[in-house]
Amino acid sequence: MKANQNPQFSRDNVPDEWFTWREKNKSEQEIVARPSLSYWQDAWRRLKKNYLAMAGLVFLILLILMAIFGPILSPYDANTQVLSKQYQPPSLEHWFGTDGAGRDVFTRTWHGARISLFVGFMAALIDVTIGIIWGGISGYKGGRTDNFMMRIIEILYGIPYLLVVILLLVVLGPSLSTIIIALTVTGWVGMARIVRGQVMQIKNYEYVLASKSFGTKTPRIIRKNLLPNSMGPIIVQMTLTVPSAIFAEAFLSFIGLGISSPNASWGVMANDSLGAILSGNWWTLFFPAFFISFTMFAFNVLGDGLQDALDPKLRK
Repeated sequence: MKANQNPQFSRDNVPDEWFTWREKNKSEQEIVARPSLSYWQDAWRRLKKNYLAMAGLVFLILLILMAIFGPILSPYDANTQVLSKQYQPPSLEHWFGTDGAGRDVFTRTWHGARISLFVGFMAALIDVTIGIIWGGISGYKGGRTDNFMMRIIEILYGIPYLLVVILLLVVLGPSLSTIIIALTVTGWVGMARIVRGQVMQIKNYEYVLASKSFGTKTPRIIRKNLLPNSMGPIIVQMTLTVPSAIFAEAFLSFIGLGISSPNASWGVMANDSLGAILSGNWWTLFFPAFFISFTMFAFNVLGDGLQDALDPKLRK
């Protein structure tokens, strides 16, 4: 008699507990068989659960897209003055209204976004580059090299940041390149200290010591072993550097040391609107102030979300 015809193999003769155990064991085997997530995949999975950080990310993506395509969507030039259209409120013709010179606020807002985002990302990129090189060498070498390089950082850190920026702008003259230089003269110090701390912690791990034992050169160890495992704190610091640079540019343009009128900048637009807001033309100040505030808020909540997502202590 065949096995499947034997009465002892009938479904009725097998306890239900055996089938329950088999299904449970099968599900556990399927979980084990699934491919494990990488560090960045797991970080992205946890970041998506942070709805506030994702909202900030969506806002920043839309802001970047509008900074690129916004002026193209408008039929008006950012600097063309039409005195017959002074202080027109938001309408279908002018979506954000017009300012005291009859210029379209919608077009100028997105031109200002271009300048603000360019300054923010360029300042962050330069800070990251200098900070990684300086902090990586200081943390990896240690000893006298570390002491010498850290004393220089402490001297720069003790100089008032705003004073250095204003002095450079006065000496070199207000321009976009001068603002970026002024923001990065001492702005890389914080990044260098973070990279140094991470490198000093990681350099004693087994895989780094193994690379040393095989005679790997220092630049390759820093590039291949140390920096990839320090990218979490570096990325978080970048999300804090960009809004700081954006606000600094807006503040300097507001007080007349940054971008000068008639060029469009959020700080310039806010400065031009000071007199208009008293006469009830609120839209001339509302839109640049709104985008300055929400851009900084979006970067900050995104940075908080990335800090939680990239923290290895929170991985489950």
